[in-house]
Amino acid sequence: MKIPQPFQYQGSKRALATTILQYLPHRVHRIVEPFAGSAAFSLACAARGKAKEYWLNDFNKPLAQLIGLIVNQPEEVSEFYKSTWRSEDQEPLEHYYQVREEFNRTNDPKLLLYLLARCVKASVRYNSDGLFNQSPDKRRLGTHPDRMKNNILGVSMLLRGKTIVTAQDYRDVLANCRDEDVVYMDPPYQGVCGERDARYVSGISFDDFVVALDQLNARGVRYMISYDGRLGEQSYGEPLPDYLDLTLVEIEAGRSSQATLLGRKDVTFESLYLSQTLSNEMSALPCTHYRANTSQMQLLEPTSPYGKIPQRVSTAL
Repeated sequence: MKIPQPFQYQGSKRALATTILQYLPHRVHRIVEPFAGSAAFSLACAARGKAKEYWLNDFNKPLAQLIGLIVNQPEEVSEFYKSTWRSEDQEPLEHYYQVREEFNRTNDPKLLLYLLARCVKASVRYNSDGLFNQSPDKRRLGTHPDRMKNNILGVSMLLRGKTIVTAQDYRDVLANCRDEDVVYMDPPYQGVCGERDARYVSGISFDDFVVALDQLNARGVRYMISYDGRLGEQSYGEPLPDYLDLTLVEIEAGRSSQATLLGRKDVTFESLYLSQTLSNEMSALPCTHYRANTSQMQLLEPTSPYGKIPQRVSTAL
């Protein structure tokens, strides 16, 4: 199933969404994403009719505003992108830097769409002052306007009329979740980028995040979290504490581009934590999902202790 995606976003779980959806109840009233990013998970849900409503939130206000415009004003955003995509009287790199400067001055969310489509490897970067500072990809001009319009219209068709979009602190979002919701969280990864993740205007405190999860547990709100992971035998980030009683599922994400360049065979595994309420409802057990073409080989490899993994079960994608 091809799902419309107007812009790529580094760290997006678009490629893993099919596996993550296996842990979603059949009928959900509302999906809540406190760290929406490109909204890849909600789009995957909407394309399969998994929920009646969606709440997309991102603390990056221009990004949240852009998502809102794509959902509710698709024609306007498409036309703006078309007019911005390429300036006939300017050299492409010069045009990119001019748009970037204007975005940093105005925070116009429609300009952000062009930057996301044109920047290096869809890798968003902000400096310490919160200014977008990623360079352009010199090999391409970004998504063609016709293709961009089709993607934008596709997203609007899936989400319009059943989605709210906000730019709040994630804790405010979680405080307003209900027991009929399922919350999917893909926060800035700890342990990978140090104290500050340049993909985000601001990071989050590990301790504050744990407190917020504990509060969700007390209220019986169902949730799942993409948080940390490992590369080969090396783990990234501090595992979430055992007292949260989470079920850990690992999903093989393949070899990283860096590992490929270095000729290494290290495979990246993303961690998906399920709340007790959700794992009980879905009868979920700790396991590892392997790619179909490597699952037999991986079963023969020794298990690496990481987080809370009482037992490994191989499940091919």
